[in-house]
Amino acid sequence: MTIHKEGYKTIAVTALVVGIFNLVSFSFLNEQWPWLSIALFVATFGLLLFIISFFRIPNRVYTINDNQIISPCDGKVVVIEEITDVEYFKDRRIQISVFMSPANVHVNRNPMNGEVVYNQYHKGKYLVAWHPKSSTENERWSIAVKNSHGEILYKQIAGALAKRICNYTSVGDQVKQADEYGFIKFGSRVDILLPVGTKINVGLNEVVKGGVTVLATW
Repeated sequence: MTIHKEGYKTIAVTALVVGIFNLVSFSFLNEQWPWLSIALFVATFGLLLFIISFFRIPNRVYTINDNQIISPCDGKVVVIEEITDVEYFKDRRIQISVFMSPANVHVNRNPMNGEVVYNQYHKGKYLVAWHPKSSTENERWSIAVKNSHGEILYKQIAGALAKRICNYTSVGDQVKQADEYGFIKFGSRVDILLPVGTKINVGLNEVVKGGVTVLATW
């Protein structure tokens, strides 16, 4: 396991705050209320471990198959439905949405090989990630990738806690399946828009792993 580069500053600041807080706590509380200073230390150290865990990159064997579309993130499948895409395709698409809790790995990975043909950041609201309108009204970053099989769109969507979306791609980039393309801080969701008729390999409420779980097959 390694730590994502987006976490270096956050972890350093958190460690500094936790260190100063506990130094003050033990200096002023330990003599009269030692149990309180110990409890505060345990709680704040637990918070630091959680922050470190949030930015983890676990060691995995990724799924590499040109006929398959893999999950771009860890989480739970909360939507599988046919919708009308008003942003890019302007037609009917199958939408699969994966919700990421703060406890999930938050690295985002390319669902397939191909060329980035669309890359657009949208300012927006911070509705809870499972809200139906979060796909179109929340802050989000949309990417369309095309290869010989077809074209898909996937969106990094901010939520009530997620206030920063990181995206490392540009139009014209050749991306590889399972390679990292972005990161979302502190819980959110990713929507994947597939052509109608694509075989779906997951079900509602299924837990998926980014770069590993096969969402659909061409």
